[in-house]
Amino acid sequence: MLGPDDLVSWFDRLDLPESTRSLISHIRSSGPSRRVGGGSSNVCGRYPSKKMGVTIQFESHRVELAGIYEMEHDPSTLEYFDQPPPIKLDYASPTGRRMGVWHTPDFFVIRDREAGWEEWKTEEELQRLKVRNPSRYFPNGQGGWDCPPGAAYAEKMGLYYRVRSSAEIDWTFQRNIQFLDDYLRVEPSPASVTGREKVCAYVSAMPGLSLDRLLQFTKESVSADEVFRMIATNILHVNLRAAPLAEPSRVEVYTSAEAASAATPCGSAKPQPIFPAMLHCGNALIWDTRLWKVVNVGNTSIGLLSEDQKVVELPRPAFEILVQQKKIELVPEDLKKASQLSILERISRASESDLRIANYRSALVGRYLHEQSLPVPADVPLRTFYRWVAQYRQAAMSYGSGYLGLLPHHGAKGNRLPKLPEGSRREMAEAFEQDYETKKQKTLYASWIRLKLSCEKKGIVAPSYKTFAIAACQRDPYRQRLKRQGRRSAYALEPFYFELELKTPRHGDRPFEIGHIDHTELDVELVCSRTGRVLGRPWVTLLIDAYSRRVPAAYLTFDPPSYRSCMMVLRECVRRHKRLPQIVVVDGGKEFGSTYFEALLANYQCMKKVRPGAKPRFGSLCERVFGVSNTQFVYTLRGNTQIMRNVRQVTKSVNPKELATWSLAELHGRLCEYLYEVYDTAEHPALGQSPRAAFLTRLAETGERQHRMVPYDEEFLIFTLPTTTRGTAKVVGGKGVKIRHVYYWCEAFRGPEVQGRQVAVRFDPFDAGVAYAFVHKQWVRCHSEHYAVLKGRSEREIMLATEELRQRCRKHSKTLGVTARQLAEFLQSVEAEESLLTQRLSDIESREIRLTLTTGPGSGGFDTVRHCPEKPAAETVSPPRDELVVDEVYGEF
Repeated sequence: MLGPDDLVSWFDRLDLPESTRSLISHIRSSGPSRRVGGGSSNVCGRYPSKKMGVTIQFESHRVELAGIYEMEHDPSTLEYFDQPPPIKLDYASPTGRRMGVWHTPDFFVIRDREAGWEEWKTEEELQRLKVRNPSRYFPNGQGGWDCPPGAAYAEKMGLYYRVRSSAEIDWTFQRNIQFLDDYLRVEPSPASVTGREKVCAYVSAMPGLSLDRLLQFTKESVSADEVFRMIATNILHVNLRAAPLAEPSRVEVYTSAEAASAATPCGSAKPQPIFPAMLHCGNALIWDTRLWKVVNVGNTSIGLLSEDQKVVELPRPAFEILVQQKKIELVPEDLKKASQLSILERISRASESDLRIANYRSALVGRYLHEQSLPVPADVPLRTFYRWVAQYRQAAMSYGSGYLGLLPHHGAKGNRLPKLPEGSRREMAEAFEQDYETKKQKTLYASWIRLKLSCEKKGIVAPSYKTFAIAACQRDPYRQRLKRQGRRSAYALEPFYFELELKTPRHGDRPFEIGHIDHTELDVELVCSRTGRVLGRPWVTLLIDAYSRRVPAAYLTFDPPSYRSCMMVLRECVRRHKRLPQIVVVDGGKEFGSTYFEALLANYQCMKKVRPGAKPRFGSLCERVFGVSNTQFVYTLRGNTQIMRNVRQVTKSVNPKELATWSLAELHGRLCEYLYEVYDTAEHPALGQSPRAAFLTRLAETGERQHRMVPYDEEFLIFTLPTTTRGTAKVVGGKGVKIRHVYYWCEAFRGPEVQGRQVAVRFDPFDAGVAYAFVHKQWVRCHSEHYAVLKGRSEREIMLATEELRQRCRKHSKTLGVTARQLAEFLQSVEAEESLLTQRLSDIESREIRLTLTTGPGSGGFDTVRHCPEKPAAETVSPPRDELVVDEVYGEF
């Protein structure tokens, strides 16, 4: 970002007026004017920008995110800000009425020599807006789009306003930037001198060497990580807009951009003229807008056949002159392809009997044309045969295939016009639109009765119920259900839209590029391991690697989905794999919008994407794993709840609550064994191999990226703890810091330099007796004033107790706040036992799982923040590559 002096220098260089300088300063100092939502079908999110030092919002990961990548890696872009303050656009509506619309552009961009607003939209959306608001959006004739009201507003201040289209996006560049993001984001250690020299020697000796061969030649001495790092730091030159790095066989590597330019021809040779030397019989030509066919290529003349079967001979010199003047041209390849598609379409529509008849006719006609004889069977009249020959020749001229003229058209015989009068069809269409396809969800028969009465009043022929029912089935089922039952019900019938243009792969190019997080409630009842009391159904949170379909982490708890589950599943991922996904895809749940969750992702430079609501296909990976784990594992357990789908058939002997035997800890162990061993090593139908094999193979090909590994140490554990709304708390002398109604104290608060100051704080959602404060440049543990009572009690139990106390105050018309003393006394009281017993038992069951996740099996764990773990933090960093084994990177082996 620009410093104060750099900004003033930039202002002076562009000679901007004072009002514009104030506007830009206001935009730079203010945050985003709105929080993006993504709409009903867009994937929105937040990109951790290295250039800006903050997270940047995007409302569409196919348009605005592409713009962010372009600006992030464009040297001429100095700064960019998402969702700047709105501006007012004045323009005329299609009816001529003047309109003043407040509009929030996507970005405000500061470049070397200019600054202004940019609005990113898909080409399809711009085409629709051109029709709806022709005064606001229209094509500029140069392949781009203009917005006159936006340009007029910006021009007054010496700025610009641009409409950016998805047609401008280079998807190969986008894919490569995303592939290299891990190397561009941090400052990794440089490659060894020996390895660097060896790689450069190979590339210098063989300019344009493919990336896959380079990786093969150097795999014994240089890792793939070092090669990709050299590409990211421009030690090796690769045209990032030419071919995707994920397909190394297509990527050419050079030592520099100059070497690439020298190896690439300056210009492509012009194609040699194809006339008349390369001309052959059968070529289709266009001469004076008419179609001609080459029937003879002689030494002195060219013979052409017109559409009306007239033959014309042109001398070769005259033909060449017409070609040079471009009066005679070959039929373009796209027209040939269109002709081929037309042939295939007509043949595909023909029935088996039609093809059999056409084959019979083709054999007779072909024999006649080659042998000039009449092999006509007795059952075929001569007049009929000559008609077949004429149809064959006509189809050959019209479509390039005489076979089409021999196809019978029995299916087109008869009266194909509607039997019902136009007025009856119009009434029936109105009945569908205004009566049947409405939120009332009337039956088809009821709508038909109303239609019949309406037709009788107007003296129109009423359609029969059978005709009405057939017409209803012929209408668009998706739109019909959408109008009757809403978009959620109609989503099952919504057509799939396949991407015909190559963009970034939806599941990424490598492991840990995209990770999906989602929750589900398992269909099994659990009991307390100590009392045997039924505690209900648990929730499982999964993190799924999109590329390999592997499950890097799972977290099981009784608590409903919250930011705590999100934090714990990411903590488990780091414990097992020492890394986090580059992109985390979540749904629109409140827990994923938590400040704690977003701060954790931003701190470790992970992008967050949010799937559209009520669109399960966007999260199909998670849904599939949930379904498979249910059918293959959960439904085999005693106490599963399958029978509860038919609750009226449930008796005491088959009630899952009566059959429940599994505890949370036991289920967690078996679930992890299933996900990390059974599912992980079974062949996946979409991959053709197991998730583990796909993961390890691709990881070796695309680089292990060890510089992005996250050590599982005290700093990481504390950062996964939530903080307060403000993130800080004031140190009160003799009491400490107040966090959620409770004071916490530590000895570091005694100093006069700390008291009265705001310090960063964090609390443990699973132990209300302790909290953490950042004092004297280190995190220290603080204890509650009622530590003996609150120790070991979870945030959820404290929340339930607080709500219970507030409810009592409401009943007694009291407005007193809930104090820590009241809370402690309530938690100790007998009256609270029943209301909090279930939550307390659930927390006890979950505590064993969290201890395992935090410390690992057989580990002593972290006692306090003041004490280090058994191994110093430096030893948690990945070992040298020569000593690296899979067991140290992937904890499940």
